[in-house]
Amino acid sequence: MARGLRSLLEDCEDLEVVGEVASAATAVATADSARPDVVLMDLRLPDGSGVDASRAIRDRCGAAIVVVSAQSAGETVLAAVEAGASAYIVKSEPAQHVVDAVRRAAGGEMLIPAGVLRDLVRLRARRAGEHAERLRFAALLTDREREVLVLTAQGSANQTIAERLDISLTTVRTHVRSILAKLDAHSKLEAVARASELGLLGDRPGEGAG
Repeated sequence: MARGLRSLLEDCEDLEVVGEVASAATAVATADSARPDVVLMDLRLPDGSGVDASRAIRDRCGAAIVVVSAQSAGETVLAAVEAGASAYIVKSEPAQHVVDAVRRAAGGEMLIPAGVLRDLVRLRARRAGEHAERLRFAALLTDREREVLVLTAQGSANQTIAERLDISLTTVRTHVRSILAKLDAHSKLEAVARASELGLLGDRPGEGAG
């Protein structure tokens, strides 16, 4: 497909092909040296992600990115748009659409399907909601409760937690009951699962007063 696109583009008098590569690493290196106005990028490359390569190229040389992919939806597509893709073309579309996209991307236009943009808006709204929920639950838990929660997630029994934190077993049980209530969980396993979903298990337990 790359050879076919190159031949098609080389037949256009107003376009010049300055490189053809087959990996993420060489794409970034070639863009660094050739300084193209537009880069055609697949999302699945032998040595890595086309999304990461697109982001690196945008950051380093400012080229417009036209993604040409077999995928028409999903997280990867949204990631490409978030990485700065100027256009998104599905491989099943006529090849002339790629040529048109190259010209228009070079002129600063954005050619992202409406469905992809809607998905991106929904994704960002969901992420914002998840972030707000994570902050809300994080604020509910005390530092000691977070320590107990992390140790619980590591498989420690209540007695072990009491010894690790130098607090009484009764105090540990009190913390566990509070954690269950605040996370709206019915068991320690459910609390750990909920905390994991919310990203609350990143801190390691430390020392402090009970």
